[in-house]
Amino acid sequence: MMKNKIGISFSGRLFLSVTTLFLAFVICFVAFQFHRERIYKASLLNERLQSYNREVAEKVLRNPEHPPFSEYVSDYSIPHLRLTVIDSLGKVLYDSAADPDSMPNHLGRKEVTEAMTSESLSGYDIMRSSMTLGGQRLFYSATYFPDDGVVIRSALPYDVSLTRMLSADHTFLWLAGILSVLLLFIYFRFTRRLGKYIRQLRTFAEYSGAKPEHALVFPKDELGDVSRELVELYGRLKESEDDKTRLKRQLTENIAHELKTPVSSIQGYLETIVNEPELDSETKNRFIKRVYAQSQRLASLLEDISILNKLDDAPHTYESTEVNIAALLQLIQADTAPQLSSKNITYRALVDNDVIVRGNRSLLYSAFRNLTDNSIAYAGEGVTITIRMTEETEDAYAFSFSDNGVGVPSEHLPRLFERFYRVDKGRSRKLGGTGLGLAIVKNAVFLHHGTISASIAQTGGLEFDFTIAKNL
Repeated sequence: MMKNKIGISFSGRLFLSVTTLFLAFVICFVAFQFHRERIYKASLLNERLQSYNREVAEKVLRNPEHPPFSEYVSDYSIPHLRLTVIDSLGKVLYDSAADPDSMPNHLGRKEVTEAMTSESLSGYDIMRSSMTLGGQRLFYSATYFPDDGVVIRSALPYDVSLTRMLSADHTFLWLAGILSVLLLFIYFRFTRRLGKYIRQLRTFAEYSGAKPEHALVFPKDELGDVSRELVELYGRLKESEDDKTRLKRQLTENIAHELKTPVSSIQGYLETIVNEPELDSETKNRFIKRVYAQSQRLASLLEDISILNKLDDAPHTYESTEVNIAALLQLIQADTAPQLSSKNITYRALVDNDVIVRGNRSLLYSAFRNLTDNSIAYAGEGVTITIRMTEETEDAYAFSFSDNGVGVPSEHLPRLFERFYRVDKGRSRKLGGTGLGLAIVKNAVFLHHGTISASIAQTGGLEFDFTIAKNL
């Protein structure tokens, strides 16, 4: 059983972490938006004051009969507006709120410097305290007129109306807050739902060795599909593991049974020879030959079991080399010549010499040899074995191995490749088969990335169709 050592659940931690990131993003975004809005409104106010500065220049500086600055300001001034005229050296020539002679040089003022150095010939300072007016905060906007050699600067005090104008719109803040709360609520519902299904998966994991007390229900979405697939996959794996254990047990029992027969025969013949020392030479020699035959069968059985075990457990240990299939079939024909001759069997290998694969020579020999031995043992006398290459693709060769012998009933075809499966058990043992030959053929073909199937040949016997990859 799994223990939860952390007080907050996974969904809770996920909600808190994402919520923290989300709120940090919202705060940064709102602060940025407030700053951006304030700059935008300050730019609008600056444009308004710049227009006034240019109007003053047109009506006063560039008018031959211009009125004094004080007269123009009194007649056309914006309420609470302060107007200052500064020459190019920073000396104050006129100020509507103070005596210019008492004012310090203004060349170092931010808005004045910016106006005299920028391409737009304008500059502003959002909030600065005026030393002349006892520290009152003002919004300054300056325009430089190089032809006249002066800077005209207008300024508005930070009263209630100006502060309200430059302040950000709180409607946006309320809207952002409401949307944030709504999104967090939706996210909370989602994480809560997510946590529910994660807890169900955890319950499933806790009871992986046994069924949970109640059925696990998952949503009809991607998460639910993944969860159901995991549960079903575990079920299939568990069943597969059970099947594998059952098959291993069955295979062990079959091996023990198959080994028991030759061992019992060898033991019986040897006991007879040992317990009856006066046994005549002819009978004794006959028993010794039978012991030798059974020992050969036992050796073949052990060799086949060894091959299958290696195919199952360590297929990567087989080395690959170039194998000429036609030459391999000629070798098999030579090795089985006595058996073929004794049963008057014709062996036809219709494979061109240029059919070459890169695979394991020993396994390919075992595959074709076991098919040949199977036909020799069970097809009957006077039959013809035919091996041909039926098709070539970019990656593989297709082969057909057939005989025109007695064949097998069609109901046995699906099980021919099972280990120790025999159509006629008594006849198979009498003929010396191990029951593993076709299983070795199937595994050898699979190792060479191929497939194999068995069918009733048109000539009446058995036909095996299989493929072998050109490269292992």
